[in-house]
Amino acid sequence: MDIAHLPRRTFLRGAAGLAVAGAAGLVLPRAAQAATEPRIYSCAEWGARPPTDALTTLDHPANRILIHHIASANSTDYSLAHAFQVARDDQHDHIDNNGWSDTGQHFTVSRGGYRLEGRHGSLDALRGRTTMIQGAHCPGQNTNAIGIENEGLYTSVEPPETQFASLVVFCAYICRQYGIPVEEIKGHRDFYNTECPGDRLYAKLPLLRSEVAKALKSM
Repeated sequence: MDIAHLPRRTFLRGAAGLAVAGAAGLVLPRAAQAATEPRIYSCAEWGARPPTDALTTLDHPANRILIHHIASANSTDYSLAHAFQVARDDQHDHIDNNGWSDTGQHFTVSRGGYRLEGRHGSLDALRGRTTMIQGAHCPGQNTNAIGIENEGLYTSVEPPETQFASLVVFCAYICRQYGIPVEEIKGHRDFYNTECPGDRLYAKLPLLRSEVAKALKSM
């Protein structure tokens, strides 16, 4: 099973044990960490290009999550293959058109609910919990906020339920890993003059925070 591909209850049950161990100061084996991590496809898995320049690893954890939308077509192709193509197209756009070294955001969630690493090194940093990769998703926030792009355009329609449910699980995992309070799950427009992440997705951020808070309480 994959989408949101890890059942929410299964994720939370596994995360509960890890949270207790972490609070006790225990070092858990990588296998135990992997058992509680939702499925996230790495840059290598979706066929990312190498960065054009060296990326910066920052010696501190993230303290915020910024929610974006790609402002792409609201595709009805919810397959993994399509999610991989979205990631490749996004990276090409950011490197070739924006002149960035790599994909700007740290992670992406497809309309089918697949979670993908965006910027190289972001997944390993998240797993490690103490560092982050400098992003390029929002001026003034790239050294402290994890950027999550959501495939689609959400100015007048809401994201599919599968995508939103996957986003909840993903944000809960990121908040737990970095110790980010749910109040720090924000929208791109909160820090930049933009319509992103679209009126309809932005309106769902209070629900996102509340669902993530419920998830964290169950850990």
